[in-house]
Amino acid sequence: MMKNSILLQNLSVEDLERLIGTTVKKSVAELQKELESKKFTEELLTREQTCEFLKINSSTLWSYTVKGKLKAYGIGARRYYKRSELLDCLTLLKK
Repeated sequence: MMKNSILLQNLSVEDLERLIGTTVKKSVAELQKELESKKFTEELLTREQTCEFLKINSSTLWSYTVKGKLKAYGIGARRYYKRSELLDCLTLLKK
């Protein structure tokens, strides 16, 4: 038994246009939210921002970077970390 079925033979052209329009608007809104969230996660963080984000000190950040737990990107003497990669590095702890 289909709960979300539509009978097109009893549907006017205007009703069909409204139904399609509503569905498209909802899909576009969901896509925009997804793209905005991805844009936010690709943000580059400085060392200070990364320490604040992870609630660690700079020596711990340096240690994680040297051990390869975190990837650092550099321009000159500056180091940056991608927010998305920081989130990916987090692991679930077993209870």
